[in-house]
Amino acid sequence: MRVRLVVAATAALPVVVAGGLAGCTDRPDPAPNPDPVVRVAIGVPPSLVPTEVAGGDGGDGAQVLAALFTPLVGFDDAGRPVPVAAESVRPSPDSRVWTITLRGGYTFHNGELVTADRYLEAWNYGAYQPNGQQNNYYFQRIEGYPALNPPGGGAPTAPTLSGLAKVDDRTFTVTLAEPFVEFASLLGAPAFYPLPAAAFTPGGEVRDEFAAAPVGNGPFRMVGRQPGELIDIERYPRHPGDPAQVGKVRFQVYPDDLAAYADLLAGDVDLVTRIPAGRLATVEADLGDRFLRVPGPGFQFLAFPSYQPELANPDIRRAISMAIDRDEIVAGVFRGTESTAHSFVPPVVPGAQDGGCGPACRHDPATARDLYARAGGPAQLTIGYNADGGHRDWVEMTCDQLRTSLRVGCQGVPVPHVTDLLDRLANREPVGIVRLGWAMDYPSMESYLAPLFSTGGSANLHGYHNPELDALLASAAAAASPAEAQASYRRAEQILARDLPVIPLRFGSYTIGHSERVREVTVTTMGQLDLTRVTCC
Repeated sequence: MRVRLVVAATAALPVVVAGGLAGCTDRPDPAPNPDPVVRVAIGVPPSLVPTEVAGGDGGDGAQVLAALFTPLVGFDDAGRPVPVAAESVRPSPDSRVWTITLRGGYTFHNGELVTADRYLEAWNYGAYQPNGQQNNYYFQRIEGYPALNPPGGGAPTAPTLSGLAKVDDRTFTVTLAEPFVEFASLLGAPAFYPLPAAAFTPGGEVRDEFAAAPVGNGPFRMVGRQPGELIDIERYPRHPGDPAQVGKVRFQVYPDDLAAYADLLAGDVDLVTRIPAGRLATVEADLGDRFLRVPGPGFQFLAFPSYQPELANPDIRRAISMAIDRDEIVAGVFRGTESTAHSFVPPVVPGAQDGGCGPACRHDPATARDLYARAGGPAQLTIGYNADGGHRDWVEMTCDQLRTSLRVGCQGVPVPHVTDLLDRLANREPVGIVRLGWAMDYPSMESYLAPLFSTGGSANLHGYHNPELDALLASAAAAASPAEAQASYRRAEQILARDLPVIPLRFGSYTIGHSERVREVTVTTMGQLDLTRVTCC
């Protein structure tokens, strides 16, 4: 089960890295001199095993893996999947059986051919509950998943997913337990990368050597690592896709974003993907056009746990939402590096609509005050948040606005860590209004609406339940086309706008800075720098 709170809102610009288009783009030949090293700031990656690394929120491990691996699909500038390491990804008429044919010419960096077996073994490893992989939940749609993950923690009754079947060395099929028209969009995530045979012990476990230095099928290969210090990669000459423009990249590991930013200003690092909140006021003066704000999939919201009766009336929640001046908070606290949310799905996601929240997300303090009084809202409000996420300033401004507009008391209530919020929600403890956040696993409206709002959804920590919405989500999954599915998702947003189980606040951004040495800085749909396009020196 995936439960992940986004501590800082982040996002991604949909930029094509599409294997289906590989070799067809007008890109210059690589610079003849491979000696210059592009230096990229990252934090400490918790893991570099693909089945352990989240892929849709721009994490540090995902950034490294994006250079070392080529996914089955990339995404075009509208967020639609395009084959890359796959030659084709074809659904059956009912979108339940998917046939994946691999593009020829791919090898792992140790020389092994990339074949269907390399995907099947990797996916079965990730799906097998005793292996304890963070990305295990990605495989739950595939037939046979319950046998590998029995409820209640019992022993698995099968070692592999019955829904995976090899056709030949370049072709395999995936049978889903239920139709899902957007399954191809999942295949860009690290969970679905192939792993070489050399990654596994005879007993089927991932070798420590591989975990420390992954061997991928991507445009770069790892050539050195000092844990906690740096990771060196270089262009892989046998990669069949467009070659990287630079020959060498060094990931420099920093303890915090302030240290990385200081090195950027000093000229000791070339790329940072997180500008510290305390430097947003001066970043444009510091960097000029070397500062990039890239909108994307981060979603910050306030949730109303369903077990708190004093906030059960939707009109109370609507009044609170209308009392919040999102524009003032974005300008005053975030210096324009985030955007106001007027829907439940960020606009970078295919099919997302602006204004899906309706009038409830428009600032209207007079109407809010009247509605709150008529609905009998409580005289005192609290907003729970995690103190380790940099939320204090905007929570205090939100409380100021609620005090002024609704004429109530309001207080921010910090807890030390995100896990403390999770524990309190799981234990159904009083938390008042609570700050939560989310980012997509893959570019689909489903990746927000299902986990956050379906009954029993993996991130439905507030306990929202509406059978009408559940039915729409099921209908969308079995739709005849992604466009038809998106129409159902937009109808689901209408239900959320009526019930308002959460208040949309902001959509996040990546804040990127680069040195004068590098150009062509872009970000993929999945939130990583596209290091194949960066030019240097």
